[in-house]
Amino acid sequence: MSKCHKILDAADIDRVLTRMVHEILEKHRGTKNLGLIGIQTRGVSLAKRIQSGIQAIEGVEIPTGDMDITLYRDDWTRISHNPIVQTTEIAFSVDGKQIILVDDVLFTGRTVRAAMDALIDFGRPDRIELAVLVDRGHRELPIQAEYVGKFVETRRLETVNVLIAEHDSVEQVVIEGSRD
Repeated sequence: MSKCHKILDAADIDRVLTRMVHEILEKHRGTKNLGLIGIQTRGVSLAKRIQSGIQAIEGVEIPTGDMDITLYRDDWTRISHNPIVQTTEIAFSVDGKQIILVDDVLFTGRTVRAAMDALIDFGRPDRIELAVLVDRGHRELPIQAEYVGKFVETRRLETVNVLIAEHDSVEQVVIEGSRD
């Protein structure tokens, strides 16, 4: 029997993003050379929220970009023979920057690997870090996030769905699948 279990509501999401903003600022000691790149789709909205949080605290608008990694994936032909490619817009130089990739869920690590490959096509950042709303485990590659909203134990066949107002008109994170 398939079940749906809510793990974060709107207030929880706001709290964890606020904490992540503070962790980023503390680790980087401010905003110097910092840039955010959101991975399509929900990572873009989360990156913009992190950018707004940093601006509210530091009074600085750090550069933020959007990245679609569809064609960089090692499994895109398994997903679809006609993939839907979204926009990639990075309107600033990544050379010499401290780039934080932002995504909604960290699972196998393959999306992040593809994002790093895509990012290197834009230049050579000094450092690449990862911020994710949910880390659900089950890595297939040695990739780890520096900033995590919530660690969640899941079974491999379960699905973690991040629903955010900008795309889904609801704000929550749910696990779908068998919890028996």
